[in-house]
Amino acid sequence: MRYDLDDLRLFLGIVTEGSITAGARRMHLSLPSASARVRALEHHAGVALLIRGRRGVRPTPAGTALARHAREVLDRTARLESAVASYARPRTAPLTLLGGGSAMHRLVPRALLSFLRAHPDVDVTVAESRTPRTVRMLVAGEADLGVVVDNEARDRGLVMEPLGDDSLVVIGQVGGILAGRTALTYGEAAEHPLVGLDAASSLRRWIEKHIEKHIGPHAPAPRYRTTVADLGTLVALAAAGVGLAVVPRRALDPGPDRQTLDICALQDSWARRHHLLAWGTNARTSPSAPAVEALAEHLRRAARSLPESGPEPHQPLV
Repeated sequence: MRYDLDDLRLFLGIVTEGSITAGARRMHLSLPSASARVRALEHHAGVALLIRGRRGVRPTPAGTALARHAREVLDRTARLESAVASYARPRTAPLTLLGGGSAMHRLVPRALLSFLRAHPDVDVTVAESRTPRTVRMLVAGEADLGVVVDNEARDRGLVMEPLGDDSLVVIGQVGGILAGRTALTYGEAAEHPLVGLDAASSLRRWIEKHIEKHIGPHAPAPRYRTTVADLGTLVALAAAGVGLAVVPRRALDPGPDRQTLDICALQDSWARRHHLLAWGTNARTSPSAPAVEALAEHLRRAARSLPESGPEPHQPLV
């Protein structure tokens, strides 16, 4: 025989309450409707399921067995529905967040971790992107938020706010070439073997663009002992004495990295830069606007939690 799940829920409610009236109330049914369902259940089962008395009802042995198995069936059904629901698409399209390699190293992962935990119904598409491309996508409404570098993102009509310092430093093994130094130029650093990021990385391309712009044809040709895909590996190689590296100060861990590295400020003017949080053209008016604002707040909190200089006061820029 086939059992209706609502009938099983009704029967469990009646057994739990000891009353057909109370069980009907649980299921938002009238008493006649609930009584008819119970009689139909007994008819199909071919056996009495309830003992009716003046003070209520109690299950027969068959009713006790039905109640026990009904609990198992309904529990498994609830788990099945939960498992299937976890694959359901969110009600809104994924948010799109873009940022350069520096932002992707610590800032964005930290913000994503807290945001995705707090908002299980919102998905986020994240991609590394150089500031010019990020700005174009934000202006076109193809991205919701972007972490961009200040001197490449202004005068495009986007709403932006300061997110924190992202100035570059030179790092090397403790007691090595940088011992006793507090600052040097890129030209001085490039006189020594370097380790760097892959040529296609957004941070590497940003550095090379500004070296060419500010130093020109007289820029030193660096010798890269190796190039790697991420800042974490780059910092580890520099700490091991493989070569000097140019990295954002915020990429360094305030604990272990400070103990295994000599850190020097990069004196070139182009090395002093800031991250801005930029909003897409439609980000504040789309149906996803509340989720976008929530993600922006998690990025602000992540920026404040990073070492060295935190974000500047929250003042939107246009």
